[in-house]
Amino acid sequence: MKKLLALLLALAMLFTLGACAKTPAQEAAAPEAEAPAQDEAADTGEKDYSGYTIRIYSNSNSTERTTWLINEAKDAGFTISIDDNSVISGDDAAIQAANENKDGDILFGLNETRWSQVVNGTYENLKLVDWTPSWAEEVGEYVYPGAAYGLVIQNVLMLYRTDEYGTNGESLHFEHWADVVDCGYSWYRQNKVGGTTNSNINSAMLYAFVDPESPAGGISLDGWKTLWKYCADGVYSSDDDYKYGFQPLNKGDVQVSTFYSSSLYGNIDAAADSSEHPLLGALEPENWNLVEIDDGTYYIAEYLGILDKEGRSAEETEAVMAFAEWFGSADVQAAWGEEFDSYPCNTAAAAILYPDGVPSIYTIKNFALTAVEGTDMNYAEYVAAHSSEWTNIMTNLGFYWADQSAAVAEPDWENLDWATLTQAAG
Repeated sequence: MKKLLALLLALAMLFTLGACAKTPAQEAAAPEAEAPAQDEAADTGEKDYSGYTIRIYSNSNSTERTTWLINEAKDAGFTISIDDNSVISGDDAAIQAANENKDGDILFGLNETRWSQVVNGTYENLKLVDWTPSWAEEVGEYVYPGAAYGLVIQNVLMLYRTDEYGTNGESLHFEHWADVVDCGYSWYRQNKVGGTTNSNINSAMLYAFVDPESPAGGISLDGWKTLWKYCADGVYSSDDDYKYGFQPLNKGDVQVSTFYSSSLYGNIDAAADSSEHPLLGALEPENWNLVEIDDGTYYIAEYLGILDKEGRSAEETEAVMAFAEWFGSADVQAAWGEEFDSYPCNTAAAAILYPDGVPSIYTIKNFALTAVEGTDMNYAEYVAAHSSEWTNIMTNLGFYWADQSAAVAEPDWENLDWATLTQAAG
């Protein structure tokens, strides 16, 4: 099925490139069989953008992703430069490098927390070009109008086994994510404070405890007590294979776990390679299911924006905008989604990938965009405003130890100095 879809995507992209209404980048990348069309394009003044190297910063930069993007962009008539995650790893590093180096043309990936900061001018050297791509309406609510547009959405999921290694057929239904601590089953928790997926899980766990008046990072005391219980009573491992939560569930070591949506189906398809008791059935679960949670879940979206690079000529900026237009288009995002098991914000791309309808993991309510009572922010913006405080609190109190020898005693909750705990240790 995957090979067939890849073939269909390749054909769709080929026909797009061969259509009469080509973009300049598509004309530059047209195959040799269309040489007369290229000559005609040259006569009408259309440009080959490959002479300018477009500098890109991203945290969506595994070696596989960067290699794919460099090659596909080259075929489309662009020259790009992007570091893989052996050089830049994580959203913090990507933002810091772009801000310090001041040589970026494109910024993509990250999440709403980081994009809110970029759009609102938090970073001195990161300003965005005002632009609107032709596919802007296809990304729906995932947009910072005139600034950045959604590429990929994903969420964090709570999964459980329904077989003898799990609940033995009992369905799990919670009101809040945090209810897992009282579910009566074993759960896996992450082994460190940092990391995008870990942060998203924490954001999901803390959602029910938002309190804008609380000095504890805008979270009630009960919220921090509950997160501590999740940490202290959860199963954990220092094994890197376990860090995202899939393998503990796949091997039957726990009954409940968490994972991120973008790689779930691919991991289930390959589950038998690493377990004697694997999870079975990707789109139609056989021995696992999603925990039904009334609140929904925490989504993040990766976005694409054009950086306002000092000294870049108008012609070079045109090349950058043409690349952004190409990269966010339906055909390219469908190909990206097929290659890397991700779900596009672009609804036209999603329709190419999933002609039979939206997968269930992406129909879950998105509480990241829910308004936070008592503020003018949605929850994603609230997370952005408080994320550094949450990281400091968890770090200072010793959350998420990776081995038992590093475990610390539960804090004396009634006698904590939150003004100090919300600050980075000195």
